Amino acid sequence: MTNSDLYDVATDPADAAALERRSFGPTVLKLDGIVKTFPGVRALTDVTLDVLAGEVHALVGENGAGKSTLMAVASGALAPDEGSVQIGGAPLTSASPDAARELGLGIVRQDPALLPDLTVAENMAVGVGYKRVGGLGRAVKWSQGQLDAWEMGIDAKTRVADLSVEQRFIVEIAKALALDPKVLILDEPTEHLSLEEVQKLFRKVRELVAGGTAVVYISHRIPEVKQISDRITVLRDGQVRGTFDADEVDESQIVERVIGRKLETVFPEKGSLTGSVGTEDRLAVAELHSDEFHDITFTVKAGEIVGLAGVQGNGQTQLIRALAGLEPTTGSIEVAGKALSNGSNASASAAGVVYVPADRHGEGVFLPLSVGDNIAAKTLPQVSRAGMVSERRIFQTAVEQIKRLAIKTPSPRTPISSLSGGNQQKVVLARTLLSKPTVLLAEEPTQGVDAGARVDIYRILRDAADAGAAVVILSSDGVELEGLCDRVLIMSRGAVVQELVGEEVSEAAIARAALTSTTVRERTDADKSARGVKLRRWMRGDQSPAAVLGAIFLVLGVVVAATNPSYLGAFNINNLLFMAAPLLFVGAAQQVVVLGSGFDLSVGPLMGFLVVLASYWIVDGGNLYIGIGLMVAGAIATGVVNGFLVTRFNINPVVVTLATFMALQGIYLALRSTPGGIIFGPIADQIQARVGIVPVVTIVAVVVLLLLEFALRRTRWGVELRGVGSRIDAAGRLGIKVKRTQFFSYVLCSFLVLPAAVVMMAQIGIGDGRPSLSYTLASVTVVVLAGASIFGGRGSFIGILAAAFLVQQVLNVSPFLGLSQAWSYWLPGLITLAAAVLYAQLRRTRRRKRAAAVPIASPEGSAA
Repeated sequence: MTNSDLYDVATDPADAAALERRSFGPTVLKLDGIVKTFPGVRALTDVTLDVLAGEVHALVGENGAGKSTLMAVASGALAPDEGSVQIGGAPLTSASPDAARELGLGIVRQDPALLPDLTVAENMAVGVGYKRVGGLGRAVKWSQGQLDAWEMGIDAKTRVADLSVEQRFIVEIAKALALDPKVLILDEPTEHLSLEEVQKLFRKVRELVAGGTAVVYISHRIPEVKQISDRITVLRDGQVRGTFDADEVDESQIVERVIGRKLETVFPEKGSLTGSVGTEDRLAVAELHSDEFHDITFTVKAGEIVGLAGVQGNGQTQLIRALAGLEPTTGSIEVAGKALSNGSNASASAAGVVYVPADRHGEGVFLPLSVGDNIAAKTLPQVSRAGMVSERRIFQTAVEQIKRLAIKTPSPRTPISSLSGGNQQKVVLARTLLSKPTVLLAEEPTQGVDAGARVDIYRILRDAADAGAAVVILSSDGVELEGLCDRVLIMSRGAVVQELVGEEVSEAAIARAALTSTTVRERTDADKSARGVKLRRWMRGDQSPAAVLGAIFLVLGVVVAATNPSYLGAFNINNLLFMAAPLLFVGAAQQVVVLGSGFDLSVGPLMGFLVVLASYWIVDGGNLYIGIGLMVAGAIATGVVNGFLVTRFNINPVVVTLATFMALQGIYLALRSTPGGIIFGPIADQIQARVGIVPVVTIVAVVVLLLLEFALRRTRWGVELRGVGSRIDAAGRLGIKVKRTQFFSYVLCSFLVLPAAVVMMAQIGIGDGRPSLSYTLASVTVVVLAGASIFGGRGSFIGILAAAFLVQQVLNVSPFLGLSQAWSYWLPGLITLAAAVLYAQLRRTRRRKRAAAVPIASPEGSAA
């Protein structure tokens, strides 16, 4: 039997006999003959997997082996091309996460399916089902109970976007455990967890399997696989290569089965052993300070690899980012004798500093672009001529790097988003090596990367050092630091407290130095400053813009009234409130689609179209009911057309609604090229009715917006609309009907334009669509002023109330202040720009580890 045959055998009979002696229950997850193909890639080929009640079944394989795809099929997120799925003995008849969840399957994804603009409690409610949490009204209390056991300081009322990476993973894990699942899938659950949190998770897993739950555990961390699993199935190239009793294989055998070849050596020989470390200091850091670290002084020579280690949250992340010019600092950083400008990424880059970030998707790759474009992104001058990029040169360069670094991709033109994590990381490193770095900074370079790709990445980093670069690596993996680094700097409380050199560099020494030189930090949101936390949360929340706008409205009103007392006259107040009514409705209409990650440019012309329709029937001697019916039908039909084109054909909403804008404008001009059709006087009078000095339509508009705000926060519709706008892919994986939600947002938007058209009809009193055109821009202005995210997910109808009144007030004050009409345009623009800048500052959050120190005694008897 060849080595290749050895790694491809099915379950050994002896292993099967041993398994029969174990006290596992029946099969609760059965995947039979699963085939899944994507364009250009066959991800799974005839995969069969049986998972038993009461066992932890590990699924291991390289990135791109098909593990996550297989689990996506199991969880209903993907439909298989062939094969069947059974959960708890019942077939999963359709690709539906809701159906899989109802059958008893929970999943913790490698990329958490969380909606960042929703609160933790809302995410939990969507993830486990509204009935399980007792409805949205009880979601906060229920969710807090699920999270408190993890002691991570997570407040269920906090937005997910404001949580640390570790806290987000705990939310995802808690969400899955709360389902009391028959089958629990854990896809790389420990990648961002500390050792203490990993052990908490393992205790939870053991409790589950003791109760009969089956757990599928996917991880690249082989020691964890050995520690937690009962059986191990190996996937390679989309096929099952064997299932083994975990007690019968050691770590090296698992790795060899995963990569399909003998693992002769994991780490390349160190430069300090081969003599390739130079005498010149390529990187020199002296007395570097920031909010997160202090008094950092060290050097790195050409050809040397230096590691940064320590308990998480002690300043290592901020230090490596500061070296890349991404964090503000004081002190000095020199590269090859040249001083860098502190906090300047441009200065660092110009000096030859290249940074490989831990957040591969967020900062490492350009997901919409191809593999080739990503590889060439940092060396565009080399693939350009006279400022024009050459596709041929990009292709040639990419082919060379793909071959050199063994990047698995069908073509350089393949979108990088379709590659596995390990191959995406190789693309980042290919781009890095092409730039011939003087200093290479790598933060967690093998995070989420399989065993085979790790070996390749270690070789790439060593090659960069051998080429003369000074390499600094931040890693939480002690074995990795031991195998790669010539020196390791241990950090505690923002300072370098120990340096390990040469033979001193070992996993045990790194762990000992980190634990005895630092206080253990407990992650928390800092109860000691609860008021400050609540204030900051409110300032970043959806309602703070309404308070800011309300304050501006009052101040401006006082200033104008002091200048011209007639401003507070009954006539002016009535006029201001009545003119604001259509702006309230049209602003709310735009807000609905924006919340769902859409946009509607047609709201203005739709108002004009409806007014022109009314001018044929809501006139003296006309039929009021036909006129109203046609207006309702016209509004709904417009929303249906917009929603259908956007969701059915995936056309950009700006394109769709721009086309609708022009079509509606053409229709109402064809119907009435000049104004005509006097609106029936008694109807116009009823529309302009008032209670005291307050118009009835304005009261109605305020009530409608308050009801929409309530629905947005307290109903399933509102949560799902914000969820779709927050992160559309995660919303789909959680079972939200994305297309249906977006479709009805366009219908509701157009329907809300109807009362705006009715008010405008009473204002102008004649069939003329042209005055409506300004309302498209006005609706966008109101939404921006209200603090909504134009990308979706965040916004408030209370903010729309405040913004609409402020915009109308600004348009109204110019005559009272003796200003020219031009100021009616300048003032809204200036206020909108100022508000956008203010909101951006309020919501700017830096990704920092939330930590508070709990001192423990060092061996010397002092608190470290």
